Amino acid sequence: MANSSTSAHSTDREVRRDHRANPMGAYVATAGVVVFLIATFLDWVSTNGDTATTGSGYETDTVIPLLAFLGVGLAAALLYALNRARGRQHRGLSLVTMAVGLAATGISLAYVLDVPGAFERTADLSTEIGAFVGVVGAIVWTVGAFLLAKEPEGDDDWSTERITAGHTAH
Repeated sequence: MANSSTSAHSTDREVRRDHRANPMGAYVATAGVVVFLIATFLDWVSTNGDTATTGSGYETDTVIPLLAFLGVGLAAALLYALNRARGRQHRGLSLVTMAVGLAATGISLAYVLDVPGAFERTADLSTEIGAFVGVVGAIVWTVGAFLLAKEPEGDDDWSTERITAGHTAH
């Protein structure tokens, strides 16, 4: 991937700067990651009975904080790409961010619909607010990554039109 500080083009061609991605998707994805990260530390499950207890997403399942921290890293990479990538994004990074957002959505929905592992734990587990906040954050994260991924990557050869030595070639 070429960055904005070096030219990956020959000197007889100008780089087209009009095909840059709208950064809104990166900002939306980052907001979703922050919401999911906050949800990780909220209560996701509770037990019923004589000794009722609650457990945060962080305490309940190691996959939840893993996805949250992975999301933080991906959001940081997206924001870095806004400044460094020729087209303000790298499609592979956007798509990976969307895929991890889908995984976060899936695990959150699993906790909302039926707490995973309840049978193995022989516990009567109920879903708490953290799982619902996690679903919202993960959906926002995924949608934001999708919005960025659908934008042009900034490659000057994605179109048949090129600007060369002062005239347009097709």
